[in-house]
Amino acid sequence: MQTDSVTSDVPGLAALQQRGLIVGVVALAAGVIGAVFNSDRFFQSWLIGFLFILGLSLGSLGLLMLQHMSGGKWGLAGRRVFEAASGTLWLVALAFIPILFGLRPIFAWARPEAVQASPILLQKEPYLNVTFFIIRAVMYFAFWLMCVFLLNKWSTAQDRGEVAVTPGDTVRFRTLSAPGLLFLVLTVSLASVDWIMSVDPLWYSTIFGLLMVVGQGLSALAFSIAILALVARSGAFAAVLSPGQFHDLGKLLLAFVMLWAYMAFSQFLIIWSGNLPEEIEWYVQRIRGGWGAVSLFIVIGHFALPFVLLLSRNLKRHSRLLARVALFVIAMRLVDLIWLLVPTFTHDPAQAEGHPGFSIPIHWMDIVIPIGLAGVWLFFFVRQLRSRSLVPLNDPYFKDAFAHESH
Repeated sequence: MQTDSVTSDVPGLAALQQRGLIVGVVALAAGVIGAVFNSDRFFQSWLIGFLFILGLSLGSLGLLMLQHMSGGKWGLAGRRVFEAASGTLWLVALAFIPILFGLRPIFAWARPEAVQASPILLQKEPYLNVTFFIIRAVMYFAFWLMCVFLLNKWSTAQDRGEVAVTPGDTVRFRTLSAPGLLFLVLTVSLASVDWIMSVDPLWYSTIFGLLMVVGQGLSALAFSIAILALVARSGAFAAVLSPGQFHDLGKLLLAFVMLWAYMAFSQFLIIWSGNLPEEIEWYVQRIRGGWGAVSLFIVIGHFALPFVLLLSRNLKRHSRLLARVALFVIAMRLVDLIWLLVPTFTHDPAQAEGHPGFSIPIHWMDIVIPIGLAGVWLFFFVRQLRSRSLVPLNDPYFKDAFAHESH
């Protein structure tokens, strides 16, 4: 199996790259036009899109570290996808810049008049202030980008034969991944507080950061399954990806779906049973009127339906059916982000008066801008994926792990 053949026989990737760029450019152009008429909503929608692609990149980095720590065929099969997706983190960092220009319409703590009018915000001002917010963001991205750079650099050197390809060569991957995975969970949790929870600075949850970590892992795993299903029937890759591989990935996806549901329900149960005004109001906003329907849709679409479908052994072994479930899970991750943020953006009584009854005040930019950012992200992801072999041929464990698959 030659490295060049592994990439050249997957024409679907080229088509995916082209479509991603077209959709991304058109959607972002529409978003820019929308910004002319409603700049505040543009920045709020941009935050949703930023968090969506952030989840794909950081979730992939977490899965990549997990693969280096645990080994296993599931990780070796998807390793190139994890590396390419985490390798787009530089693009995500650039996408964070517009948020700095839209802090006031996004975060109440960034508006001095709001801080002065709220005793709680005054108490939180030493942490929730623009300067410290930017410093923390720089620290998060510096750590994440460092991990991505080192892991991809070492992997590229391994592919090119620049280092001795022995089991001992993998020690440095584990040496970085072991503490790196712990710090990744910590930094993602803190970033979730900064970029999501602080949108409503009066609400808090001690489990929220871990919930976002699991959600990002779920997004990345579902995305990797969709990509692997796309290349599964190509000539060179057909010898590696078997129904058994997808069965294992499907079981792992089911585990992530169940873990996300467990943590989301635990957060709801603790806050609802506590019935504290500063906590319960956040959920009350999301179960009233049209948002109640969205909440029910998330319960069904983000947990119940994938859970039932992924119980099927035949579905998990069928790459295309599994990919459809995975794509649906990715779509539900976007719905969940909209559910987390938009009710807070539209909670101002002056805005809510225009949305009586069961209406859902979702702006069209809340959907278009995330799709645009995802399209551009997909273009750079595929470009990076196509630049290398789709499988880690020089990994010392690869040949042993897939020896029986090639016959």
